[in-house]
Amino acid sequence: MSTIASPANFEGKRPVIDPDDSAMLLIDHQSGLFQTVGDMPFPELRLRAAALAKMATLCKMPVITTASVPQGPNGPLIPEIHENAPHAKYVARKGEINAWDNPDFVAAVKATGRKTLIIAGTITSVCMAFPSIAAVHEGYRVFAVVDASGTYSKWRKRSR
Repeated sequence: MSTIASPANFEGKRPVIDPDDSAMLLIDHQSGLFQTVGDMPFPELRLRAAALAKMATLCKMPVITTASVPQGPNGPLIPEIHENAPHAKYVARKGEINAWDNPDFVAAVKATGRKTLIIAGTITSVCMAFPSIAAVHEGYRVFAVVDASGTYSKWRKRSR
């Protein structure tokens, strides 16, 4: 079991993304799951996920994608991700909710040799949060991209 040096594994240093030490993990950006997102229009979520894939490609970062039961109601990954990151490695899962519980996914992350992970997932509280917490526990530095992740709840503007 790993010991965490500091809560975010930045060891007191300024958290900075170094493209040469970073990998992009795009988790469960699936057409069926997009239908459950309530806090932003799903075309916007699609664009943001696709933009992350493009950014990773431009920065020459490894990209790892995965999907939870793509042949079922969650649907397949949106094609824009692999169109914008043709080098992305797809890791199939066997139904694990937390991508980090899949040994092939973890092996793909470790194979990058990168210690900083940029993570987005369709559902913030599950697809993004669970693997982010597990990766920090394993000693990785994690940047969670909330703007390319969504939630079931609708955001409501409060009146004053």
